Amino acid sequence: MTMSLRRPLMTAALLLSLATTACSAPDFMRHSPQTRGNKVDDDQIAQLVPGISTRNDAQALLGSPTVRAAFDDNRWLYISEVTREEIAATNSVRDQRVVTLTFEPKGTLKSIEKKTGDDAFDVTVNDRATVAPGTESSIIQQLLGNIGRFNPGAAQNGPGAGRGVSGNY
Repeated sequence: MTMSLRRPLMTAALLLSLATTACSAPDFMRHSPQTRGNKVDDDQIAQLVPGISTRNDAQALLGSPTVRAAFDDNRWLYISEVTREEIAATNSVRDQRVVTLTFEPKGTLKSIEKKTGDDAFDVTVNDRATVAPGTESSIIQQLLGNIGRFNPGAAQNGPGAGRGVSGNY
């Protein structure tokens, strides 16, 4: 092979190898997983015993809940998600978990419920607009709607002028 042909082939091989490794970067070049929320491990949950453990025990062991149910202060939710940045700064979900602790009114742990991403279901978004009666105006109403509302002297005499108000709101 001649020297003049070898250089373009070596350059092409180098570019091809760089292009293929850019698509699947080694782990040391990738971003580490990010945990969002309050991640609760199974060994922590195992230390809580329904009927015996209290709210104080749960808070000391797991920390403050991510959310307390809106209409039930006896239901605590610990929500977490582990993501990892992938191609073009999009995140892929590695783990999702919701742990629900339900307490008796006196503060004793009643039940523990665990949900993962496998328990989730897809929600379809409805793109229709909600009809609100009374908001539809005809072209004539739109054209003539401001007649009688305009007061040319108000701009000259300051705020509140011509509207029958004293200016003290």
